[in-house]
Amino acid sequence: MATLKEDLWGTLQYLEEDEFNDFKWFLKQDDTLEGFSAIPAAQLEKAERGTTVDLLVQTHTGPGALKITLKVFEKIKRNDLVQRLQTSSPGPTDLKTLSSGAQKEEYERVKTFLVDVTLDPDTAHPNLILSGDRKKVYHGDVRQKVPDNPERFYRCVNILGKQSLSSGRFYFEVQVKGKIAWTLGVVKKSINRKGGITLSPENGFWTVWLRNGHWYEANDENPVCLSLKSQLQKVGVFVDYEEGLVSFYDADTADHLYSFTGCSFTEKIYPFFSPCTNDGGRNSAPLIICPINHNN
Repeated sequence: MATLKEDLWGTLQYLEEDEFNDFKWFLKQDDTLEGFSAIPAAQLEKAERGTTVDLLVQTHTGPGALKITLKVFEKIKRNDLVQRLQTSSPGPTDLKTLSSGAQKEEYERVKTFLVDVTLDPDTAHPNLILSGDRKKVYHGDVRQKVPDNPERFYRCVNILGKQSLSSGRFYFEVQVKGKIAWTLGVVKKSINRKGGITLSPENGFWTVWLRNGHWYEANDENPVCLSLKSQLQKVGVFVDYEEGLVSFYDADTADHLYSFTGCSFTEKIYPFFSPCTNDGGRNSAPLIICPINHNN
């Protein structure tokens, strides 16, 4: 399979010289890149196609370089190259740019990376109760007597998955039906487990949450409120380690919820779960990891 750099370089070969110059011009404009940083004009002035690709990938790792290239191709009216690059490039396409049918097709591809995740009791906060198969977790009122080992969360009602990822891709699904609060995602191995926690990529957390039964949020460096079509019943979590990508989906509708891109993974990462407190019984429903042989 070709690398992203190879795909970008190959696609740029289809540009005429004046189109290539227009392509570089847009890369220098902060206001046209919709949140991505421009590449300094001095670096692009004499850059050939290979050097331009190197600058793109160095400035915006993985999915960022791809998204910028797709945006600029649209600006210069080369939608044929948008289609070509989306078809050939590795990793998930930005689902928000696709039709409903194409979204479902892309989501089906993501699901091929489904893994069998179980909960790790050695990491469970003392108030969390696990099922015998380690697929369900909920918050109980009684604090259990368990060893305060280094892996265990002590202050926050969290638990990790037993399985880790240090390369490649994986996907898992979690049922959140009946809950008014939860947090899901992935974390790096070295996160703080004993004191207070701030959920952010800077601290090694890539998560989304529900609060108060209706408030969905992606816990990015600047939190992002998620506007959803309907109440989530099942959440899908996809990770591409090499691309630095963490994506969340409504697993019932195949809708893309949010993606963390350009993540810097330098150690093992683990699935992360918090059923939150039971809130006097209002939030007593468990988080349930969906079995690997489930039918959608």
